[in-house]
Amino acid sequence: MPRFMLALFVFLLIPMSAQAWWNDQWSYRKQITLDTSATGANIADPLENVPVLVRLHTGNFGYFLDMQPKGQDIRFMAADDKTPLNYHIEKFDPINEMALVWVQIPQLQPVAGTTSIWMYYGNATAVDAENVAGTFDTSQVADYHFGDEPSPKDATAYANNAGQFSAELNKASLLATGISFNGENSFIIPDSPSLGFDPEKGWTWSAWVRINVEQADSFLFERIGDAGRLMVGVDGVSVYGRFEGADGSVVETPRTLQLTPGAWHHVALTLSSQRMSMFIDGNQSAYTESALAAMQGDMSIGMGGEGQHAFVGDMDELGVSSVARSASWLQAAVQGQGQAGKLLVYGEDAVREGSGSEPSYFVITLKNVTVDGWVVIVILSIMAAISWVVMISKGLSIAQISKDNGAFQDKFGLLGTGGVGDLDAKESEDETQLRESPLLLALSGKHEHFESSTIYRIYHAGVQEMHQRMPKAVGAQAAQQLELMTLTPQAINAIRATMDGTLIRENQKLNSQMVLLTIAISGGPFLGLLGTVVGVMITFAAIAASGDVNVNSIAPGIAAALVATVAGLAVAIPALFAYNYLGSRIKEISADMHVFVDEFVAKIAEQHS
Repeated sequence: MPRFMLALFVFLLIPMSAQAWWNDQWSYRKQITLDTSATGANIADPLENVPVLVRLHTGNFGYFLDMQPKGQDIRFMAADDKTPLNYHIEKFDPINEMALVWVQIPQLQPVAGTTSIWMYYGNATAVDAENVAGTFDTSQVADYHFGDEPSPKDATAYANNAGQFSAELNKASLLATGISFNGENSFIIPDSPSLGFDPEKGWTWSAWVRINVEQADSFLFERIGDAGRLMVGVDGVSVYGRFEGADGSVVETPRTLQLTPGAWHHVALTLSSQRMSMFIDGNQSAYTESALAAMQGDMSIGMGGEGQHAFVGDMDELGVSSVARSASWLQAAVQGQGQAGKLLVYGEDAVREGSGSEPSYFVITLKNVTVDGWVVIVILSIMAAISWVVMISKGLSIAQISKDNGAFQDKFGLLGTGGVGDLDAKESEDETQLRESPLLLALSGKHEHFESSTIYRIYHAGVQEMHQRMPKAVGAQAAQQLELMTLTPQAINAIRATMDGTLIRENQKLNSQMVLLTIAISGGPFLGLLGTVVGVMITFAAIAASGDVNVNSIAPGIAAALVATVAGLAVAIPALFAYNYLGSRIKEISADMHVFVDEFVAKIAEQHS
């Protein structure tokens, strides 16, 4: 029984240790799985110290803003979450939310099927810990990422940098920056002992290649030494390897491998003591068996010469190894670097306990919103703020207008036929100023003269016009004389015209700024749709550039793009409800004003006709 309890205790500790956090100074981590099974990279043999490419973009990662500007806080841990892994950053662009990081994986086991590593990030005080040369094994004697430097630099510890370089840098290559050849430029790597071919160890040359047109027997690679001439050529669209010995012997692989124009292909040439093999996209498709001699010499890439070896196309991630890489090794390179690679599977991001709560799906989605999406959301936020100000101010002013209209109509209904002008009062200077702002008038608290009432202002205009149409009465009998004075039909029509003009101006005030709500209603969804369409375009462009094509890479970007549409609807829906409600209230007030004009004219016609 004690042994059983001890075993049970150890068993319970296993999941706890698997979830342990490497270092509490890092707030976030991401699990990355390397799938070597038949459904993944389909690697047949175990591999050691393999450099794999981790691609981060809006489709699989949304926390660029939580990292240091150059990714100095990135760390990679092995499956045990304790062993640091060598890595280096080829590209880190937080603005466009894209990063390319090379990580050395100690072991890839095809039997297990999957291997997991951890990526830690989110430490503002961390210093850069990348190890460029340590990312490659000792057999990798040259590797060129083709960064922004004018002449390519070897990323390995052997420092086999370019001796001559006239090719053009291509910023839109397969892996960030590549190089382009136009048939007249070239790239020469000077000879060094580390680049030599030893038949006992083997040798490998590899690169990603894209041709846009058929080649006139051009050469991707050429090396001339005392032992002979070695090359990788393209005849039309067929790729082949060829060795011309100093004794006149020729060894060439069958020209059965073909490149698809406009598509990227991984091309590799491996040499051993008895075999020359050509690999396309990780598959050995052509080889020839023959004894090969050791050789040295400069290596020319895309050599133009005098037009004999004029390669026209693009190239990226050029590498040279001092061993004959296995088919599994090349397959791992293809599946880990190519656009349709299945080697890496990106898991969810986790937050360290105590550093904050686990981010919600909504927060994760917002973190994936691109810069253009935020621009649209900011514009929509401004529209929302303006529409809410209009809705609130209009709601308050219309409510006060309705209240004062009702109070005035009650008082006006109590007037006799002889006192139609008794409710008129002279406006003070403050009231005249407040009358220009319905909101200030509604909030002022002064309503003894029905200051907010639109009907009162029509009444005031009618009474003033009526007084101007009558002769001036003086003396003690002025009021009595005023009541007995008559108005001509033309004068009554003039009074109606004055009141109608005031009514129209009051309607204009009531409807002022309502157009801002119609803009929010119609423009909000269209702006949101624009942000979504642009976001979807950027998501697919980022996926095409990174080569990570799966549901997990597409879903976050699409979800983030839809945030703009949600924001547009959030602007339009409240504005739509408010516009319909306020519009109906304005129609009621307008109808009351029209009725009052008819009532007032009828009363003065009865009194003074």
